[in-house]
Amino acid sequence: MSSPAERYAAARQRQREPHLHRFRSQYGFKFDDFQVRACRSVEAGRGVLVAAPTGAGKTLVGEFAVYLALEEGRKCFYTTPIKALSNQKYHDLVARHGEESVGLLTGDNTVNGEAPVVVMTTEVLRNMIYAGSHTLDGLSYVVMDEVHYLADRFRGAVWEEVIINLPDSVSVISLSATVSNAEEFGEWLTTVRGDTDVVVEEQRPVPLWQHVMVGPRLLDLFAQSGSGADAKRVVNPQLTRLARDDHRVGRNGGRQGRGYGNRRPRGVYTPGRVEVVNRLEAADLLPAIVFVFSRAGCEMAVQQCLSAGIRLTSADERDEIRAVIERRCADIPDDDLRVLGYYEWADGLERGVAAHHAGMLPTFKEVVEELFVRGLIRVVFATETLALGINMPARSVVIERLVKWNGETHADITPGEYTQLTGRAGRRGIDVEGHAVVLWQPGFDPTAVAGLASTRTFPLRSSFRPSYNMAVNLVDRVGRNAAREILESSFAQFQADRAVVGLARQLRRNQEGLDGYREAMTCHLGDFEEYWRLRHAIKDRETALAREGTAQRRAAAVAALEKLRAGDVIRVPRGKFAGYAVVLDPGMSGGGSEGDGPRPTVLTEGRQVRKLSLIDFPSAVEPLTSMRIPRSFNPKVPASRRDLAAALRSKIPADHSGRGHRPRRPRSAAADDPELHRLRRELRAHPCHGCPDREEHARWAERWFRLQRENHQLSRRVESRTNTVARQFDRVCAVLDDLGYLDGDEVTGPGRRLARLYGELDLVAAECLRTGMWNDLDPAELAACVAALTFESRQPDEGVVAHVQNGRVRDVLASMTRLWNDLDHLESQHGLDFLREPDVGFSQAAWRWASGHRLEVVLDEADLAAGDFVRAVRQLLDLLDQIAVAAAGTPLRETARLASGSLRRGVVAYATLS
Repeated sequence: MSSPAERYAAARQRQREPHLHRFRSQYGFKFDDFQVRACRSVEAGRGVLVAAPTGAGKTLVGEFAVYLALEEGRKCFYTTPIKALSNQKYHDLVARHGEESVGLLTGDNTVNGEAPVVVMTTEVLRNMIYAGSHTLDGLSYVVMDEVHYLADRFRGAVWEEVIINLPDSVSVISLSATVSNAEEFGEWLTTVRGDTDVVVEEQRPVPLWQHVMVGPRLLDLFAQSGSGADAKRVVNPQLTRLARDDHRVGRNGGRQGRGYGNRRPRGVYTPGRVEVVNRLEAADLLPAIVFVFSRAGCEMAVQQCLSAGIRLTSADERDEIRAVIERRCADIPDDDLRVLGYYEWADGLERGVAAHHAGMLPTFKEVVEELFVRGLIRVVFATETLALGINMPARSVVIERLVKWNGETHADITPGEYTQLTGRAGRRGIDVEGHAVVLWQPGFDPTAVAGLASTRTFPLRSSFRPSYNMAVNLVDRVGRNAAREILESSFAQFQADRAVVGLARQLRRNQEGLDGYREAMTCHLGDFEEYWRLRHAIKDRETALAREGTAQRRAAAVAALEKLRAGDVIRVPRGKFAGYAVVLDPGMSGGGSEGDGPRPTVLTEGRQVRKLSLIDFPSAVEPLTSMRIPRSFNPKVPASRRDLAAALRSKIPADHSGRGHRPRRPRSAAADDPELHRLRRELRAHPCHGCPDREEHARWAERWFRLQRENHQLSRRVESRTNTVARQFDRVCAVLDDLGYLDGDEVTGPGRRLARLYGELDLVAAECLRTGMWNDLDPAELAACVAALTFESRQPDEGVVAHVQNGRVRDVLASMTRLWNDLDHLESQHGLDFLREPDVGFSQAAWRWASGHRLEVVLDEADLAAGDFVRAVRQLLDLLDQIAVAAAGTPLRETARLASGSLRRGVVAYATLS
């Protein structure tokens, strides 16, 4: 029971924070300390960054901002990185606050968009800011869920655009995974948004146990070494021993033998998927998410479970599952259900097993998510996309392999990815503990897995860069100079500037050293720096002349060796085999590496056969005479070498006899160089040349010169990192100037159209509009051509999936590629590389779908999964809607609208909201 003083303090606290007190009373559990601290910051009118593990409950802080907005009669936008998460958050907020208070804007769905609370994707908010939408009026709070997405190299810039460009009156509540540089990110938020509190929580709400499944056994990854104060967590010695034995077997090729070292330990193998499910069920570790990292692998895993007769649900649960399936899929025609594999999918759900990946129809994925959250699905085989924000906690998470395809190659998963995946394990308020299971694989390294499991955070790195659309929007709003200043406030520039701080500090220290050295080398007779530069110039000139002379002598030596023939008698000037020799083989046919020159084989006076190289000839060699090599000569026979050596000695000219003879050394180039003579005269005439302390001054001058050179290198590094974003913005503006989208601080007519086009190929789309390339197309043809700007093959070698049959579409696509080529060349001239080549892999499918063909025909010809097809069409619809806005006042506007209408049918039009 609390004391009167404690009760009084609590009452005073409630008076200071009335909203937070009422908000907490609506929940049936005690708030964590980090949640309370973050909510207090929000109620005090400050921004807040909350960095906490997955499942810790950081979204509660965002929901408090929603509550405050409704209490105060103001607006709150809740942004998420993906549409599925927006849909899920919309349902959560509707359940708490009612449909009249909550809206949804995702591009696919517009529901009650003028409500006081609107859930949306981050891109929608960015577009609203640039368009100056009146919906922003009265906005007081913006919740940015999963704000660590700003590190995403494809979409991350959008988060920074929003944070930088939101009105100053808006409080930003940023919710992030645990990142190692949260304080740095918080400092930047304070810089651009004003007072921002950083609240970091590293403790998981549900403890996580790490395991390795070796065959049928579930072994702990960690064990405790020592006890009491000396206790520490170490890698399980049993796993280390198994890995060592397995490595020994692998090194021997798995051969069986008499020795234990050649036998694979019993029970050490990678467990199959059915065995994994059965083992988890026996250990009461379901529900579980099994990450497979392959769409085909997810589907195959479900089939394997069904073939094995696995059934994880009761009869009542199956009835409940069937009711959800029928309700959510009631609007899908029977013909489409068959094409989509509906019956096999439903059979798996009723047994408690499902797949979840981006290739599935969105409606199917949403059913899986709903059933899993309700506890009706026991095992989900998923790709890593499930870990990206969707609220689907489980008791256990299984990772089949620690290697995944990253879009370019198979790479080990990072500690950040491991944390994101295993963060799903452990349901708050349901499970006492969560479990992460990694499957044993050949070559398994338990120490490496322990490293992944022990690294709880990862650094947040900005991926921001100015785009063409961003440039015209900013210039239109504030002018070029102000836009430049805005971009210099980006997190990318903030991080670059912090990197410069250390370099600048070193520069300052060096400058102090330079001042000291300059004072020490001061001479009372004159300017010693000037004298030192003369000395240095002489040294540089001598070095250059020596290098030039060496190069000339080397070239002459190579030319002379190339002229040698078998039988030539030469004198080897230096080396182990210095003296007279006869050439047996000029060595022109190779043998040395490129640049070594000829390597002649010779017989010396001492009867040795040796292959010489350029190093034996510091200067050109001239044949003294020549002699005949007998055809019977054999270098391996001592008698042959003796006879030829005797003949060689008899051929040496009399004036060359004697070993003391040396070729005359060529005159040095320095002796006749007028520049060197001039510098030496100036040096001798300089007043400091007669200083008795000249060499002491020279030693300090040498140190000064070395430090000055180091400073120049540091300055270049600082310059390369300073104003990097602004310099890139200048290059973007230069491209737009050349094309006529900008005219100084003015945005031209074409520029205003570009301002309404968002996407990776925004400039290509704008150029197609400006040149009238799409003007004569019908709606289906326009859809096919625009698809080349939104679609990107999953694999770089997928290329053209289906040949485009429409002749007019083919011609326009070819013109679009030529247009892109011209823009790519222009970008190269300005040091940019933003625009990828248009991808026509979806154009035929888009044309067929817009022309009214059946789903089965389109999917079969395009070789696409239903989910990929729907996603590709929705991306296409998004750009077509933008084109309709940008082409206002032209016939193309109506064509774009008709194209959108022809695409919004069947599986594409199925409601994604229940």
